[in-house]
Amino acid sequence: MSPLLKQRLDLLAQPALQSSLAACRHGIEKESLRIDAGGILSQQPHPAGLGSALTHPTITTDYSEALIELITPVSRDIDGLFQHLDDIHRFTYAELGEERLWTESMPCVLPARDEDIPIAWYGSSNVGMLKHVYRRGLAVRYGKPMQCIAGIHYNFSLAPELWAALRQQDHDARSEQDYQSERYVSLIRNFRRYAWLLMYLFGASPALCATFLQGRDHQLQPLGEKSLYLPYATSLRMSDLGYNNDAQADLSVCYNSLDSYIASMQKAISLPYAPYAALGTHDADGQWQQLNTNLLQIENEFYSSIRPKRVARSGEKPVHALAARGVEYVEVRCMDIDPFSPLGIEPSTAHFLDSFLLFCALADSPAMSDEECRSSNDNFALVVKRGREPGLQLIRKGQPCSLTEWGEHLLDNIAACASLLDQAGQTTAHSDSLQLQRDKLHDPALTPSARVLEAIAEHGDSFFRFALAQSEAHREHFLARPLSATQSQEFAAVATQSLADQAAMEAADRVDFDTYVAQYLSQ
Repeated sequence: MSPLLKQRLDLLAQPALQSSLAACRHGIEKESLRIDAGGILSQQPHPAGLGSALTHPTITTDYSEALIELITPVSRDIDGLFQHLDDIHRFTYAELGEERLWTESMPCVLPARDEDIPIAWYGSSNVGMLKHVYRRGLAVRYGKPMQCIAGIHYNFSLAPELWAALRQQDHDARSEQDYQSERYVSLIRNFRRYAWLLMYLFGASPALCATFLQGRDHQLQPLGEKSLYLPYATSLRMSDLGYNNDAQADLSVCYNSLDSYIASMQKAISLPYAPYAALGTHDADGQWQQLNTNLLQIENEFYSSIRPKRVARSGEKPVHALAARGVEYVEVRCMDIDPFSPLGIEPSTAHFLDSFLLFCALADSPAMSDEECRSSNDNFALVVKRGREPGLQLIRKGQPCSLTEWGEHLLDNIAACASLLDQAGQTTAHSDSLQLQRDKLHDPALTPSARVLEAIAEHGDSFFRFALAQSEAHREHFLARPLSATQSQEFAAVATQSLADQAAMEAADRVDFDTYVAQYLSQ
């Protein structure tokens, strides 16, 4: 353990800061494709009983009309966080009728034609149309199948009191906002250095349905008749088969300061890109097909394993919210859906993520050189495709190092953070979870990716049959535990109000959509 990490851990161990340490804030966003009973992508609109995907606070859609996203309120304790997630699932399943939620990150059987994958619709308001046209842009730029990949987003923040104490210890003259922002950016740098560990421990997409890659070049191996895989892969979702594209391959986003990150994003959303310019903003029928012809339409188009975040105001660009009010929290975006968990993520995973992110926040985090950025990206790419390969070597500080050796070193340091969180919360949950991860490091068969391959083998080497069986089992799990009448009424009232809110937004528009887009992009 470095002297700086020990110094910061000792500070946060003080009794006066224990309550603040226990007040870390968390949120989960869980994506799932709606499917019919046969495991085919749903062609039905977002269920009316779930309210408006535009204005509902906890139930929305992402890329496809069939890609439901369930969002918890911000919670200070993990138990409360997962209770919220469970309640939202129970209400959602009650409104789905005969449909199911696909339990995998990699898609179900998709239509043979891209045009038959429905893009999410948010109504006719300018705000809703902006969201819809942005997704049309994703379709013409990257294809619709890639946008049907699902995952877990984990939001995390430390209490402001902790940042204030650390700022005082550092004798830092910057404002509280600037100090907190730069420390979150430091956390992100460390996350990029060590995120390969999360892929090894929690990656759960080593295989996929062959229909996902129909007509595309790939280096996957056949598994059974209709599945593809790599024998040591952990997360094909996070590989170059998933959230990756040629246009963004050379996009250099710097995390060495908040200002450099903002500058990188602003450059990307204003940089003309010839292939997109050739497509134009409107199709042959004069309909909007992308918001602009720049490298990125908006900042959210940049695919990243983690993002600095600040809640934006209505109509405000995310990068402007960061520039004006600083970083509020981080959003971890690389987590696969756990197909063995009805909620898609286990509480033990959240406890480890808290320990891991606290370590990233407190550990030394020097600026990253171009060479270190490349090696971090290479390590991540290696683990998602070959993470369980015996003797796999990564690059650590410019030198080869075995995944197991480096993983042990990281877990030893993270253990101190887990112990500190346990002390603050009067629990053993963080240390218990860390031991589960040590076990996976010593025995790759315990990792989710290995367990998925084992389960696929039990279903005749069929990714589809395994995933459909899990989807059915999870549906039964939630339908067997309906909400109380009072809870159901409360959820229904929120859904009804969201529809009224959407209607009010549509009635309140005072400019046409073309003008609205021009005003939004000119900010």
